[in-house]
Amino acid sequence: MIASVLFPLPLPEAFDYAVPAALGPLAVGDVVICPLGRRETWGVVWELREGTGDNLKPLSARTALPPLPEASLQFIARAARYVAHPPWVFLKSALRLGPEAATPAPEVLLEATAAVTGKLTPARAAVLGALAEAGGRLRAPDLAARAGVGPAVVAGLVKAGLLTRRDCPRDERFREPDPARPGPTLNAGQAEAAQVLRTAVAAHSFQPVLLDGVTGSGKTEVYLEAVASALSADPSAQVLVLVPEIALTQAVLARFEARFGAEPVAWHSGLTAAQRARAWREVASGRARLVVGARSALFLPYPDLGLIVVDEEHDASYKQDEGVPYHARDLAVLRAQVSRIPVVLASATPSLESLVNAESGRYAHVRLTARAGAARLPEVQLIDMRTEGPPPGQWLSPVLVEAVRETLSEGGQSLLYLNRRGYAPLVLCKACGHKLKSPDTESWLVEHRYTGRLVCHLTGWSMPKPAACPQCGTANSLIGVGPGVERVAEEVQALFPRARLAIFSSDTATGPQAVRDLIGRMERGEIDILIGTQIVAKGHNFPQLTLVGVVDADSGLKGADLRAGERTWQLLSQVAGRAGRADRPGRALLQTWSAEHPAMQALAATDRETFLSLEQEARRDMGFPPFGRLAALILSAPSAEAVDAAGKRVAALAPSTDGVDVYGPAPAPIAVVRGRHRRRFLVRADRTVDLSAYMAAWRARMAEPASVRITLDIEPYSFL
Repeated sequence: MIASVLFPLPLPEAFDYAVPAALGPLAVGDVVICPLGRRETWGVVWELREGTGDNLKPLSARTALPPLPEASLQFIARAARYVAHPPWVFLKSALRLGPEAATPAPEVLLEATAAVTGKLTPARAAVLGALAEAGGRLRAPDLAARAGVGPAVVAGLVKAGLLTRRDCPRDERFREPDPARPGPTLNAGQAEAAQVLRTAVAAHSFQPVLLDGVTGSGKTEVYLEAVASALSADPSAQVLVLVPEIALTQAVLARFEARFGAEPVAWHSGLTAAQRARAWREVASGRARLVVGARSALFLPYPDLGLIVVDEEHDASYKQDEGVPYHARDLAVLRAQVSRIPVVLASATPSLESLVNAESGRYAHVRLTARAGAARLPEVQLIDMRTEGPPPGQWLSPVLVEAVRETLSEGGQSLLYLNRRGYAPLVLCKACGHKLKSPDTESWLVEHRYTGRLVCHLTGWSMPKPAACPQCGTANSLIGVGPGVERVAEEVQALFPRARLAIFSSDTATGPQAVRDLIGRMERGEIDILIGTQIVAKGHNFPQLTLVGVVDADSGLKGADLRAGERTWQLLSQVAGRAGRADRPGRALLQTWSAEHPAMQALAATDRETFLSLEQEARRDMGFPPFGRLAALILSAPSAEAVDAAGKRVAALAPSTDGVDVYGPAPAPIAVVRGRHRRRFLVRADRTVDLSAYMAAWRARMAEPASVRITLDIEPYSFL
């Protein structure tokens, strides 16, 4: 036999190898070791065919990794074709841990060896007590930490023969979810929606379902019924639930554990290497039946995937812009199609793409129009900053300040939302007007007063705030312009000195535990006023929150993003929906300079249908998604002259095809990043055109020098 092996390396195609008889029967999907150049590396058997392979190098070995399932291979190939990239980029995601993760080394645990006959010191007694509470088996560092003693005490117990070391498998099985465990009682609307999802699961066929429910309507409880149905119907079935943020993962894990009696397997960037390796092995073996993860969880090798749920399907975080650009929501639908299973897209503010698919009948559409229990949707009020703005130097209008004061007096919680991290989004010199930018990048530096640093949020570069202007040398002349969450917190602290404040952003919640702690404090009523960025809008449930104030509701409307109005409506609807989720009524106040904008009017009138109708009409007239397709081609080079010359060459190579419009090259809005000058092409195509094939054909014609980097983005979400 001849095996075509695909490597997780930037190589143009799979390479052929002879299959030695000593390897035994080989199958497509097996992970093998092969000679490649002067070294040996691993890859996946992509294809097998008959042949002698006399002139081919032989495979060296088969690894202990389980083979990639056929559905995973099909998904990798089809996803790669859709985004117009070679399949190795997604193979790397599926097997990112490598063969060394196949069989973990055992870990050494301590056990009690004999009954204690003599008298123990308090420290030794604490160690044995902690061991008993933990179930009788722990690692030495963990045991010392639980007992509150030093490692010498534990070592002394081992030496005395009261503890013994035992080698144990590192992978403990994740607890099995119990789908028969009863969930909460559903109201009539929830029960009807849950039955639609159960029917889709029972059909064992590809069926996208849009679960469209207002904030607080109980969408999670509804799709949990579909999860339970999938787990019950097949004892080997696996379920994947995608969430857009690590912060949201924590809340979902807790709700799933309450529902099924076991915490799901988590998959996200916040895990340690050992945790990721264990999760990968459990998924690949089929033992991990319930997985909650970020977008990369799509590429895990599920042997028997039975259901996919995409929570907050509208969220732009599902779009990956770094590396290989792809949209996890779209690839989740593709993954479900490959496995012929249902996929549930859940949102209170569905994307226009999903809504149009539902209206056309391509997706089933399930609506939840009322909040669960006694909760009611919050009243939304616009504050026109042109007539009701704050005094100079302040950012909260008198109307919003008074609303916060009333909420405090009534014992409720307030949330002030501003999607700008740090203290001020721009730092300039009041003497010469110089604006501070990141070196080699056309991006303003953001002042972070808590740390005393200026930070580029595009590249991560930072520096201490200088004492003098770097342009003119004037001392103490640098001032922050505009508000960030730190500046709003400073103003709130001055207005309400006795209120308990907290800031919720990626700067303050730097890990899963910090997120859990802050959310727990908010749920327990230990915070009076929470000031946060868009991280607060993503699915959190704060029962005592009755007021939401949006400091700058217009920030998302700026720029040339074709989805600006839709995103603004989605984000502000989600933020406003945090209020009044229990039995106390809520309200949302939106400070805006564009009160007449259709998105603002729709929010104030709770008139989603009119706004979405206008948005659809505008997109249809321009042939933009979902009524057409878009792709972006981004070139970058060390100099403006080099990238401009490359842009002319690339433009001349564009295939001429009916139904395709090519715009550019034009300087990107952020024209320089990390010293590289950038030019963009935007390609618009009719729905009848295979845009992925068009872009792949165009890319194949390009032969630019290595100094010119080329990025292809099918269905771009960022236009910077």
